[in-house]
Amino acid sequence: MTRFLVWALLLGPLGFAQIKVWKAPGTITSQQWQVNDLVYIAKQKVEKPFQQEVYAMVRSEEGEQKVPLFYNGGNEWVFRYSSSNTGKKSFVIQSDIKGLKGKKGAINITQNQKKDRHGGIVLSDDNKRHFFYEDGTHYFNLAFECDWLYALDYGNKDLPKTKHLLGLLNKNGFNQIVMNVYAYGLDFDWVRDKNLLKHPEHNYGEREDIFPFLGSNSNPDYSALNMGFFKHFDQVVAQMHEHEIISHLMIYVWNKRVAWPEARSEADNMYYDHVIKRYQAFPNIVWDVSKEATNKIAVAQNKNVVEHILERTKRTRELDSYDRLLSVHAYSFCRKYKDEVDFISTQDWKLSLHESMLSAYKQFPDKPIFNIEHGGYEESPYEIFPGGYSNAEACLRRNYLCLFAGTYTTYYWQGTSWNAIIHNPFEQPDDVYKPKFEYFKYMRDLFKTVNFENFEPVTKYNVRSYNLTNYKEGVVMQYIPKEVHSDDIKRQLDAEFDYSNATRQWFNTLTGEFSKEEKLVFKHKYGFWDERPWRHEADVIFIIKNLKPKQ
Repeated sequence: MTRFLVWALLLGPLGFAQIKVWKAPGTITSQQWQVNDLVYIAKQKVEKPFQQEVYAMVRSEEGEQKVPLFYNGGNEWVFRYSSSNTGKKSFVIQSDIKGLKGKKGAINITQNQKKDRHGGIVLSDDNKRHFFYEDGTHYFNLAFECDWLYALDYGNKDLPKTKHLLGLLNKNGFNQIVMNVYAYGLDFDWVRDKNLLKHPEHNYGEREDIFPFLGSNSNPDYSALNMGFFKHFDQVVAQMHEHEIISHLMIYVWNKRVAWPEARSEADNMYYDHVIKRYQAFPNIVWDVSKEATNKIAVAQNKNVVEHILERTKRTRELDSYDRLLSVHAYSFCRKYKDEVDFISTQDWKLSLHESMLSAYKQFPDKPIFNIEHGGYEESPYEIFPGGYSNAEACLRRNYLCLFAGTYTTYYWQGTSWNAIIHNPFEQPDDVYKPKFEYFKYMRDLFKTVNFENFEPVTKYNVRSYNLTNYKEGVVMQYIPKEVHSDDIKRQLDAEFDYSNATRQWFNTLTGEFSKEEKLVFKHKYGFWDERPWRHEADVIFIIKNLKPKQ
């Protein structure tokens, strides 16, 4: 097979290569942020190949980058590479293995041509509370939980179910999936919906044919990793990259009945290191050491779990030549070891969610805050885990409460979050519950009209609503629950702004409707009283623009 044909077979539906495969090339040409596999064949049998240290030293005008190769089964080794910088580079492989040692090549990186691609997720010294893409565009982190995504098309190389689901998420504004590398089954005390037994096509839990090591979860063999598992996972992450969806990759999960090897054993290190080596070149990767990393199940399995996590964060930094963002799904850990993580992950189910998120926002002014789980799990045909809130509107409101505290958020649907995955919910029979994905499309549509990264929560003026104020561009947004008749916005405007040329507009969170933008006029001494639209029908957002700071 020619090099061109290998590449052509891996082209995505939009005409962009998901992973460009090159067989021992002399020179490759690739666009920014495309992922390339440079494949080499060793000429000798290698003992403990997963423990070998093989690196490509990449040199360019920007300096030197030491990129680890990973073992891919047989005698195959892969140098997986992507770049955010255009220009010419050279590389040489450092290894004692024949067939790898001293291999050289050139890399030519051209400008990105995919309009919706902006690179990996990074932080900014100029705006430390928010996420940005490598090209400087703000990344409005709107996540979707799908722990078992890796299992959806396992054994099917064309990934039709995965592509369908990713297409739905992209269409509805989700740009991140919170997911596990591997999970096995639900916690024993969770709800087990008997109706799921009638629909095994939707049940992806407790499968013995899927395991990252040899053997199975019930009968593990930790002597080596399962290359079939990881080759499939490659294609899942590549499809996510094609759809411009970030993989928030939780490397461990200790409360989903996984038969992990002993912490920091040779097998554990082999697994962890392989994940970091294999996926760091994907621009759509964000590392998370473990889901619910310090809960009671994690502590029961790992006597010194905090020390273990600290060692894993350090290990990740040392192995990851791309410096992808890293966090830990445990607020207690992030709070105590804030310098070890790039952003703060929190799980908070409180009814007073907005206050809790405001507290975190104020406590960590130099890091983004991400609520990875707020207890809102929208209902589905299967009751997997109702959590604290399952009504779709209540779940939507909790997401807005996070945003109006200046923080980022995650949506859960019980039909995709865990072992039950309905990949095509809108193709189910008419009497089957359909998730309200469109609510989040409307949310993204709203935040395309304003710059979230320039807003901050202001709390001293409003008592029945939630406020975000953009002093930089002169915009105020007021989130008003549907039960609330009105709240005084005039006090803030009188105190802080010249609003003689301001405009007003209303946004319906359930329908995505915007009212006509018109001149701001107050007809009542308290501001708005009888004019609030969609009262008792939908939560609304009142948007005031063209404000100027008082001199």
